[in-house]
Amino acid sequence: MATFKKKFEINGVGIHSGAPVRMVVRPRKASGIVFYRVDLDKNFPIDAIYSNVGETRFRNTTIGQLNGPHVKTIEHFMAALHVVGVDSAVVEIDGAEVPILDGSAYEFVEKFLSVGVVGGKPKKIIVKKEVIVKSADAKKNVPFLERAKFWILNKLAGRKTDGFVKLSPNDGRALNITATLVYPEKIIGAQSFSYKYDGTKKSRDVFIRDVARARTFGKISEWETLKRHGMGRGASEHNVIAVNATGDGTLNKLYWADEFVRHKVVDAFGDMFTSGGIIIGDLVSNKGSHAMNNLVLRKLFSDPENYEIVEK
Repeated sequence: MATFKKKFEINGVGIHSGAPVRMVVRPRKASGIVFYRVDLDKNFPIDAIYSNVGETRFRNTTIGQLNGPHVKTIEHFMAALHVVGVDSAVVEIDGAEVPILDGSAYEFVEKFLSVGVVGGKPKKIIVKKEVIVKSADAKKNVPFLERAKFWILNKLAGRKTDGFVKLSPNDGRALNITATLVYPEKIIGAQSFSYKYDGTKKSRDVFIRDVARARTFGKISEWETLKRHGMGRGASEHNVIAVNATGDGTLNKLYWADEFVRHKVVDAFGDMFTSGGIIIGDLVSNKGSHAMNNLVLRKLFSDPENYEIVEK
């Protein structure tokens, strides 16, 4: 178990609400990442654990329930915790969204490293049997009208919803992530990227250099749809890669030509840390999503024979 050396603040805006957000992160003696909504009268712990993920639509991971205390867009924050090895912290937040900052995990990682980490290492969760979730599985719990709406949007955009996320055993030394996405937009097209995390400084440095800066992205034509749902109001050229209307370019400069798929690795890496430890196995995300990431963890933990927990 590891936590931070001292308390610190992170301030920004929510990508969906556009509202200012202040987070105070404190060291914790017990294991687990727990949020408290200090802006609400009824303030109780909201655990950042896979079983408490209540919403994954609109490209984010939300803990808690939308009809009660909840915190949205935790994935970049969780990715940063994952790579620095912090599995114990209290997060006091005065809004419903983790600040988007620059749209990536980079600023979180830099802040965490400047504060410092104390303690041991998170537990390891060894994948013993293969588990797989397909895009159709992720749609089962979505209301019919929502499914129909996104089917139409994907159809109009020319996107096929035939993705899957798979966890399988490996040599027991690392989490190996391979993400692939296929978009009809020319600027994106088909992209793949792999990243290996074994808890060492070397693998952390690779994440910081090659993955952490990858920003969230979206198409200008989809922005209005998000806004109609009260989302995307804090998005800007400073925190989102904006794909132009024709799909052959972006309105802001890319860090890498394949920054899109690298961001998928950020998201998957963050979602995997809601397991409560470091997953050891091969994660293959083919046109994956937050919903499939969560469901593959639920499937993994549904049978004790699927995994082994090693605490050191």
